[in-house]
Amino acid sequence: MSFLSKLFGGKPKLDYRAKYELSQAAMAGTMSSVYKAKDKQTGEIVALKILDMKKLEAIESRFKGLKKPSEGEIAVQFKDHPYIVKTLEQGITSDGDQYLIMEYLEGTGLNNVLMFPQDPINGFRTIFIRQVAEALQEVHDKGFIHRDICPRNLIFTGDFDALKLTDFGLSVPNKFPYTEPGNRTGTANYMAPELVRRRATNETLDIFAFGVTVYEMFTRELPWPRGDTGNAAMTHDQPPEPITRYRPQIHPIMAKAIHSCLEADPKRRCPSMQQFLKMIRTVGTDDQ
Repeated sequence: MSFLSKLFGGKPKLDYRAKYELSQAAMAGTMSSVYKAKDKQTGEIVALKILDMKKLEAIESRFKGLKKPSEGEIAVQFKDHPYIVKTLEQGITSDGDQYLIMEYLEGTGLNNVLMFPQDPINGFRTIFIRQVAEALQEVHDKGFIHRDICPRNLIFTGDFDALKLTDFGLSVPNKFPYTEPGNRTGTANYMAPELVRRRATNETLDIFAFGVTVYEMFTRELPWPRGDTGNAAMTHDQPPEPITRYRPQIHPIMAKAIHSCLEADPKRRCPSMQQFLKMIRTVGTDDQ
């Protein structure tokens, strides 16, 4: 029996071509494609995510013999959080692929916004940072590690009112044996040093990735030279470049809070998003 059969049992399969009118791919990820889809009966617009089964099985093979929840099973647990993309439904298509039905956001990813010539989030940056921190705290409170916090997985609403966390494709429960050494997955430039070095992990690897992401939101630079998981630069043997080098006007409390997330030693790192939010509680939206 395949791992999908074990996950979904006798649940009816979705013939998404019959149910939805598909637009062009809204977003292509490393393990999936996401389409804008219109329900042919109700007219509702949703995002349809179809996972690449070969890549998914390669990831799932690392947890052979464990009852690891699927991406969809994890994602549907957060459908009521204002800063996490809502997953409305999940299951198997009639083609045998895993799918998720999610809310459709007209906005774009933070990764794209960081490439804009002008800065559309200037003046709202602190608000968005708080939103992401609240979303990530919710993930941790529910007992999961996201494992892929990066600008690509943060999506703006169309009116830039909110920045929402998405993509639980690499997420795992925050418990043994999922936190044991060896499972090195994520986006290279945002991976914590303990992850790069294949050491034991916990939720603070997300806090490190959050720190890198927020640093980049302020500076459009990374705190270390860009690299990959085989690059010596990714071991973080040197301290990060002070954020004030790129943004001298940043509020000193915000600068200190961000750097607390970037500690190479997880024992010295900011222990939680709740603590991070406490650190920046006096930073106003105009303090950029």
